[in-house]
Order: sequence, then C-alpha cells, then structure tokens
Amino acid sequence: MSALIARRHFILSSLAVASASVVTTRSFAQARKLGDRPIKIIVPFAAGGGVDVFARLLSEKLRQKNGLTIIVDNRAGANGSLGGNAVRIAEPDGATLLFSAGTHVMARQVMKNAPYDPIDDFAAIARVGEAPMMLVMSPKLAPNSIAELITEARKAPEKWNFATSALGAPGHLAELDFNRLAGLNLPIQPYRGTAPALNDVAGGHVQLMIDPVLALLPLANGKQVKGLAVTTAKRTPLAPDYPTAAESGLPGMDHSSWYGVWGPKKLPAELVAELNTMINSAVQELKAEGQLAKLGIEPVSETTSQFEAFAKSYVTRNAELLKASNFEAI
Repeated sequence: MSALIARRHFILSSLAVASASVVTTRSFAQARKLGDRPIKIIVPFAAGGGVDVFARLLSEKLRQKNGLTIIVDNRAGANGSLGGNAVRIAEPDGATLLFSAGTHVMARQVMKNAPYDPIDDFAAIARVGEAPMMLVMSPKLAPNSIAELITEARKAPEKWNFATSALGAPGHLAELDFNRLAGLNLPIQPYRGTAPALNDVAGGHVQLMIDPVLALLPLANGKQVKGLAVTTAKRTPLAPDYPTAAESGLPGMDHSSWYGVWGPKKLPAELVAELNTMINSAVQELKAEGQLAKLGIEPVSETTSQFEAFAKSYVTRNAELLKASNFEAI
C-alpha cells in the first residue's frame, strides 16, 4: 500500500512540475515585449513591387521611431500564400508579421486549395493605406486611350492579354472589371509579383496590366510602358497628366489598391493593440513628412475591429465580381 501511495505522490509531483513549466512558458510568451528580438515582416511577393516598396518604407519608420530591428523577407510564390502561410504557422509572439495587399484576403476566392482562411486564421493588426492604380500597355502597341484599346481588342481579342501580380490582387480584380465594363474577355496571366509581370509588359510579351501607380509610374514616365489611365474616379496628384478610366473611354471604373499588416491568429490582444498603435503612428508620420504622397498612397488609420470589418466586406463585394466574371479558382 505504501508503494502505491508513494507512486501517487510521484505522479502528482510530476504533474505539478509539468504544469508549472507550462505556466512559466506561457507567462514568458505573454511577457515578451516587442523589440526583444528582431521582427520579420514577410512580403509575399517579389521585391520591387508596390507592396514591397511600402513595406520597406513603413519598416524603416518603425525602426526609427521605436528602435526596432526589422527584417523585410520577400517570399513570393503560390499566389501570395507561401508567405502568408509562413506567418500563419509562426509563433504568435509579434516576431513574424505579414505585410500584404488586398490580395491576401481573397485567397479562398481564387484558390481551390488555399492553405488557410485569410480572415479567420490571422490576427488583423492594421490597414495602412490605399493607392490608385494605373492601366499600362506595351509601348510597341498603337492605342493611346482606353477607347482606342477597346476598339482594337474587339477586332482581334486573341492578340491581347493582361498580366497580373497575383490572382485576387486589386489589379486582377480591376482587370476583371475592365473586361466586364468593356464587354471583353481578355485572358489574365498571373505572375509572382509586380516586377516580373511589368517586365513582360515592357518587353511586349504581354500587352496590358493594371497595378498600383507607385509601382508602374516610373516605367510609364520613362516610356518603357505606355500609361493609359488611372483606375480611380479622380485623377491622382502623383500623376496628374494621366486621365481617369472614365475620361479615357471606360465609364464606371473605380478601383484602388490597399495594404495591411497581419499576424498569427493567436497573437495576444495586448501585442495586437501595441502594434496597431505603433503602425498607425508611423503611417501618420510618413504622411506628415510627405513620404506617402510621393508614392500616391492615401494613409489609413483604423482600429483592428474596423480593419476586420473592412476586410470582410471587401471579400463579399469582390466575390460577387468574380462570380459575375465566371472566374474559376485555380
């Protein structure tokens, strides 16, 4: 009997030690503060695109203001889900974050086997900005307006294709809407980010592309691609000489890109709140310095709840566009 009692004492003691270890580990995770170690911001697209440019600008401001060590890590592939999944499975301690565009939240609408639910499997931290987009064309082609482009594309639609940085990206959605409004069905070829897609448009391998102005304007101004119009209802101060889509021959088109920061789903609420405050403050400082205006970005400052609500409504609205366009997930 004494042996049995001794065994029970041993088991209870072992459980107590194990429980204490779990509590200690949890307490350590909860007590960890931002800045205790480098923060990795994963950009799920190739370097050089609009998402990458904004991510690096924001990261540098966060470093300056808060003394953080931040590494921007480009992980392109799988329509942005390669980088997204790396954040989903990361430790929820604030050391791994995702910086992406609206592309992120459309994963389930454009991929048959998306590795996650972009709304339910992530912590929405902050939406940081919106940006107008631009339609560009290969410089080797004749049209100088959307109206002329539509006329030529209707004559020989097999000669026209769109490039897009990723399926479900704001540019991809705008291209689908272009087809709908113009009464066309031009194929859309996805790439692993803006830079490789834009290179193919400049080289004449693909004819058309819609993406944020901040990524396309340098090549458009340099005549390496032909800028036809911006996709917003009003002209952008960043590129005032470029007409709106309506002015160029396609009424009803109004599309912008937007950008946000996410973390792993179980990121503690206090860290989410701290990151939201820090990021919103950094964005406002970038605005005051004129850094965002140079990129054509309109700053956004929202609570995490507002960001979540926006993302959900964005998915609903654009799921309807995908359905109306007879889009089939890949």
